[in-house]
Amino acid sequence: MEKEENQKSHPENLDEIEENKDSNKNSEENDLKPEDKIKELEDKLARAYAEIENQRRRFEKEKDDAFDYGGFSLARETLNLIDNLERSKLALENDENLKSSDALKKSVEHLNIIQQDMISILKKNNIEEIKSIDQKLDPNLHQAMMEVEDDNKEPGTVVQEIQKGFMMKDRLLRPALVAVSKKTINKDKNLKENQKSEENQSKSNEN
Repeated sequence: MEKEENQKSHPENLDEIEENKDSNKNSEENDLKPEDKIKELEDKLARAYAEIENQRRRFEKEKDDAFDYGGFSLARETLNLIDNLERSKLALENDENLKSSDALKKSVEHLNIIQQDMISILKKNNIEEIKSIDQKLDPNLHQAMMEVEDDNKEPGTVVQEIQKGFMMKDRLLRPALVAVSKKTINKDKNLKENQKSEENQSKSNEN
């Protein structure tokens, strides 16, 4: 019976402890000087204002991003139309039955007009082509798909554009797929062999 009474009284004791804690806290707050209370309230107000200001800046940024880049996904999908036009032109130009025909020339002209119109519309919406040819390979803008031997270009220079890349303002919409230059392997090998033979010849002359 005594155990049951103790168990019943235990929750009441916990409540009393919590009440004592609250009362002690309130008494400590009441013991604060007016100057300390004002300073504490000023600190709370400053923290609350800073939090509100951070939220306001975050909302402003999200609003600006939505305005500037809201059509990002749509723009990226639109690039597929430009790619398809380019593929259509290549297919027509490589068709043996249409080569050097008036129908081919007119078709290609029409496709070029449509393609240029689409690129013009993209430019009006702050979407620009990435300059690639004769540019140094930039991993942030270009994606190297292959290497081409070219001794007239510095290694790592873009010599061929496989697929155009585009920027939307300061964001990469799509990287340009490119081919970059590299030195001719046989030439380097022959150069090394010539250097070795010259070194050996000079050594033999010294002996």
